[in-house]
Amino acid sequence: MSAGEQLDDQSIGDFLGQLAARMAAPGAGATAAVEAALSASLVAMVGRFTTEEAHADLVREIVGEADAHRDACLAAAADDETAFSAVAEAMKMPRGSQEEKEARRRRLSEVSLDATRPPLAVLASAGELVTLAARILPVANRNLVSDVAAAAAAARAAATTARLSVEANLPGIDDDAARADLAAAVAGVGDLARRADDLEAEVRRRMRA
Repeated sequence: MSAGEQLDDQSIGDFLGQLAARMAAPGAGATAAVEAALSASLVAMVGRFTTEEAHADLVREIVGEADAHRDACLAAAADDETAFSAVAEAMKMPRGSQEEKEARRRRLSEVSLDATRPPLAVLASAGELVTLAARILPVANRNLVSDVAAAAAAARAAATTARLSVEANLPGIDDDAARADLAAAVAGVGDLARRADDLEAEVRRRMRA
């Protein structure tokens, strides 16, 4: 069983209990991944309740992509727990001598870079999920348009949380080029948030109409 499948089988209560406990992981990165998985699940649910035959092909495509993002985000949540645990272990390395300090610094740089990969994956999914929510809105079951906005809001939360997870690891990374690439990768979160806000505003307009 993969780490993602193990998390998929875990109850929400168990996950929240671990999140609240004094444990190295799960933390913000896993939270971002779960937020994105919630967004994906909402998009898929809206699609499955949107049954007009004229839109069947579009809806089928959107549901398939949303389900894939849900699985990917659950895997990212598990990967984040593993990566953050490695960071926590590296921080415990001895630093009495100069050699030990250098070994600890190198290891921290390595695992800090590794720890950015799960939240970067979540960021990618979050962007796609806002797009999927926008694509399904025009054809969505009218009773569920508020869930489309909720999906966009969850994707926005996932993206902003994932950005923080990436940025939290930047100081531990020695590679200047890697840090610059990571900073560039999270620079688009503001645009993603604006797209989510615009979609929510459109849903509110439709609900008032």
